[in-house]
Amino acid sequence: MKIRPRTRVPERDENQRGDTQRGSSLTRINLGRVFRAESTNYLLLLGTTLFLVLFGLVMVLSSSSVDSYLEDAGFYGGLFRQGIFAVLGIPLMLVISRLPVAFWKRVAWPALAVACFFQCLVIFTPLGVTVAGNTNWLSIGGVQFQPSEAIKVALVIWLGVILAQKQDKLDDWRHVYIPVFGVGGGSVMLVMIGGDLGTVIIMAGILFGALFFAGVRLRMLALPLGIGVVAGGLLAISSENRMTRILSFAVDGCDELNGTISAACWQPLHGTWALANGGVFGAGLGNSKAKWSWLPAADNDYIFAIIGEELGLIGAVVVLLMFVLLAFAFIRIMRGTTNMQIRVTTSAVMVWIIGQALVNIGVVLGVLPVLGVPLPLISAGGTALLTTLGAIGVVLSFARSDHNLAEGSTIRAAAPARPAPAVPTRLAPVPGGPKRGSTR
Repeated sequence: MKIRPRTRVPERDENQRGDTQRGSSLTRINLGRVFRAESTNYLLLLGTTLFLVLFGLVMVLSSSSVDSYLEDAGFYGGLFRQGIFAVLGIPLMLVISRLPVAFWKRVAWPALAVACFFQCLVIFTPLGVTVAGNTNWLSIGGVQFQPSEAIKVALVIWLGVILAQKQDKLDDWRHVYIPVFGVGGGSVMLVMIGGDLGTVIIMAGILFGALFFAGVRLRMLALPLGIGVVAGGLLAISSENRMTRILSFAVDGCDELNGTISAACWQPLHGTWALANGGVFGAGLGNSKAKWSWLPAADNDYIFAIIGEELGLIGAVVVLLMFVLLAFAFIRIMRGTTNMQIRVTTSAVMVWIIGQALVNIGVVLGVLPVLGVPLPLISAGGTALLTTLGAIGVVLSFARSDHNLAEGSTIRAAAPARPAPAVPTRLAPVPGGPKRGSTR
């Protein structure tokens, strides 16, 4: 019987064993990074946005049901239209949130150029559509959309890139006025030519808000602010419709006289009455009286009046608190970064969304003249919803990028340093010892 010699498996030395352990450790770290939870800022902004969108769908259904039925679209026609844009916009926002910060640097200039090109089609070609005295719509192939909303998204991205490049030169007026008010102001001018005063005010707020949060001195903003006020006044008096609304608000006031209401005061008065009818607890969801063809734009510019009527003071306060929470999320992202591009773009998006919400609510409450701006994320309007969700997606991508960077730094700091491989040293011959080649 032959016995096979037992083959000895060579043992791995300590260095190989350590490399294997470190490799498995790195693998576990990488898998953990893939499946990790997002940052608190990311979840706060995302959760607040989704709540407002879902709440807006409920209120669009309630406020548009009567008008949709009268237009032979059924009671759910307005919900279906808005729901399609929500179904498209939310995944778009999540896809945008996965893009890196470097991507926005590459697309800033092309995006602004393309958006301005479509706005030029609105004001310089027969493709532009005029609604309520404002030429702000583009009709292509039976589809209508507002290029001015796309300009807002491109503008906030572009401002972050350009001011980050100029951050060491913001004390020089040439590096502020020429790019920001030359290029950015030019895009606002294209919208001004179309006559949409409400959108122009929001876009001007985006420009000045970005400069303020970038650290530009206030005295440098005084001159362009004065020019902007004069330009806005000229735009206001250029339209008889706008001038009538402004004068009825500032001079005459909107009061019912002898049972008659002027055309300029019809919408503000019925909006005020809707809020008064709601009281503290509201008339109940779906029980609005103003939406029965009494209040124009009940599902759009004046949807806050329907919220106040059906959900009362409590519902209106909840909406206000949600926008406060949205602003808080933006501020946390701004304070948690040292990147100028992230800070400026996030601040511009915050001024856009929160400022527009305050203007819309101020109009409904009667503290501002009628300007025709929707309530972000809540009012009916497909283009506005898509672009607003896109802008929030950009900020979400910033929140993810900063979180990834901070977590990566933490992992690198916590990882043990790899020991240097041992280098064999050549021993010197011992005196009196055996010489090479001799045997003992």
